[in-house]
Amino acid sequence: MPRKKASPAPRKGFIKTIVEVEGRTETRVVEIPAFEPTPWGPDTALETVGTRAVRVDAGEKVTGQAKYTADIARPGMLHAIILRSWVARGTLVSVDVDAARKIRGVIDVIGPGDAPAKTRLFPRKVTYAGQPIAAVCAESLHAVTAGIRALRAKIETAPFAATFEAATAPDAPLVRSKGNVAEGSPVVNARGNLARGLARADVVIEREYRTPVQLHSAIEPHGAVAEWQGDQLVVWESTQGIFRTREQLAEGLELPQSRVRVIKQYMGGGFGAKNGAGPHTFVAAIFARRTGRPVRCVNSRKAEQSDSGNRPATTQRVTIGAKRNGTLTAISLSADIPLGVGGWEGGPGQLYHELYACPNVRTEETFAYVNASAMQAFRAPGYAEGAFALEGAINALAAKLGMDPLALRRRNYAKTDPRKKRPWSGNALLECYEQAAARFGWDTRDSRRGPAASRAQVRRGFGMAAQIWPTGGGPPAYAHVRINADASIDLLTGTQDLGTGARTILSQVVADAMGARLSDVHTVIGDTGSLPYTGNSWGSMTTPSVAPAARMAAEDARRMLLDAAAPMLGVPLGKLETRNSTVCVRGTDRSMTFAEVTKELGDVMIIGRGTRGPNPLDVSVATFGAQFAEVEVDTRTGVVRVVRIVAAHDAGRILNPTLAESQLEGGIIQGLGYGMFEERVLDPATGLQLNPDLHDYRIPTIADTPVIDAFCVGQADAAANHTGARGLAEPPIIPTAPAIAAAVADAIGAELHEIPLTPWRVLAAAGEV
Repeated sequence: MPRKKASPAPRKGFIKTIVEVEGRTETRVVEIPAFEPTPWGPDTALETVGTRAVRVDAGEKVTGQAKYTADIARPGMLHAIILRSWVARGTLVSVDVDAARKIRGVIDVIGPGDAPAKTRLFPRKVTYAGQPIAAVCAESLHAVTAGIRALRAKIETAPFAATFEAATAPDAPLVRSKGNVAEGSPVVNARGNLARGLARADVVIEREYRTPVQLHSAIEPHGAVAEWQGDQLVVWESTQGIFRTREQLAEGLELPQSRVRVIKQYMGGGFGAKNGAGPHTFVAAIFARRTGRPVRCVNSRKAEQSDSGNRPATTQRVTIGAKRNGTLTAISLSADIPLGVGGWEGGPGQLYHELYACPNVRTEETFAYVNASAMQAFRAPGYAEGAFALEGAINALAAKLGMDPLALRRRNYAKTDPRKKRPWSGNALLECYEQAAARFGWDTRDSRRGPAASRAQVRRGFGMAAQIWPTGGGPPAYAHVRINADASIDLLTGTQDLGTGARTILSQVVADAMGARLSDVHTVIGDTGSLPYTGNSWGSMTTPSVAPAARMAAEDARRMLLDAAAPMLGVPLGKLETRNSTVCVRGTDRSMTFAEVTKELGDVMIIGRGTRGPNPLDVSVATFGAQFAEVEVDTRTGVVRVVRIVAAHDAGRILNPTLAESQLEGGIIQGLGYGMFEERVLDPATGLQLNPDLHDYRIPTIADTPVIDAFCVGQADAAANHTGARGLAEPPIIPTAPAIAAAVADAIGAELHEIPLTPWRVLAAAGEV
């Protein structure tokens, strides 16, 4: 449709705004935008946004032209491998490199003392199995593998603590010098009066739930190629944040950021584990500087599974009180979270304060360091763990009340944000309940159990769970739109496409804001050397952060284009509109194509600039959803087959339904793995991981994937930002495991309090009936 001219209202200066990142609240300084585009509300008709546009990089991917980090081959490139500790705790006494250096093709070896102190590489103190202790680089993978095998490292072992219980025992060995319990633990958050809420309850339930350590298991492992071009370091990195990786490299190697360039074009998954520079990045950069040659360092699968981050385990003790009609009076959580040797305090507690309208809520989370690899953000950190316990308890409460689980959730729907005590920018959770239940056939589920269902060997069960996730995005994010002499349009922004389709949706936004054909727009991302800053692609933030900046840049460029076209057409600026890459005089058949305007301009290049403005302070921005699961359980073997999942999610305006549905399906499959199969197993005697590969650490295959009916509801959220879009990447993983667990419980007539739902856990639960 024709785009109306924006109304610039120049402003200058900087202000502070609040941004939520994966449950953490941050205060950031933001540049006040030069103007604020008119919001695209629910009734705004758009030509390209909202359509099922084909991925703009689909051809490159399916033909193999897309270059991932491991595909980068530079002239004279060397290969590097990291030697990792095989003990959980101890002291690295020595590394004998003589034999490795004699291997034909080995070029260099580094170990303790060879890396700049700020990289924190190769410390003498060993705190977990899998910790880097040395590295080798060579002419070929064969030579570097032989070199690693020839290294002789001596580690004096020491007692370790690999579990929360061991780390918090009175005589526990120190994981970190300041103590094993994280500073500030326990973290307590509360509203209302918990004791009073429980006293007013007619029914009180108490449950304990356990969730496992889940590994990211991205198909593309962490990897980097580093090359020094003069005094500038260029790094090709599989990362979710090119600018954060640049910052960390510059700090670790004591370089100005202007001398570090990070490039990321394609990526085979990250899920939160690839948010900055890692040991592989520094190893590649250090070897490249020492040898004067490009160096590639890519994790092996074992290294990837043992030292690239994880979702930490939890033990959650939940108490819920309610009136007989289902109205919640109190929610209590006491949680233990072992973080590994490091990480941030991303626990399950915040979900308990947000999902339901309950006046009295108290959460207490204790974080401890243990001798295992450090946690990293993992798709919906804290919320996926919290949902398994909270939603399991809600389903248990429904059973005790004799109430439909869906009806219980509807009764306790939070009309406003109960944590921040302000309205939602938009909330279609009730529509999610209604539409997903209808498509699932929730009200008629008993008719699908079959005759003599309670006596059958294979029993069918049905369950549901709900979800919330803060997805407002936020600044800073910058974008430039330039119109070339041939009227082709480039969007330049320093974000990343993790495989989600960021290139495509940003191109769609620019096309609509410009009134241009989608085929005329080219999105350039993933290079700190030539693009303006945007933040990490984490916390479902890319779309609601970068899309507004891209739209603003496009409208700025369009304004300048119309300024140029008005005298050419001999009409006032206000009579012009744009559509189909053409400037049209409203109410007439007079027009000029963009190409005709730029031809008249000659070598003048129009460059529009856009920034992401501050977040709204008067509303809360979140994504909501509900999932319904149908399972079959073999009561003799304990094997569960997930038959079907129906999912409805509200994420504001959907910029591309196909890509949104792809995100939903991917999150659901990952949630299926969390609920059914995935669990890191450590040997209690040695602290070593027993399943550091994709054979013994099982993730879902196509054979495990059920029928998935996933769709979006709701409408554009103009209060969230002027594109109306909220984030969607993480929400679909949150309710999947609890929905499946509820369905299994329904089938066997017994609750399940621990995932994954392995056959032995299912049989044990069924045996308790």
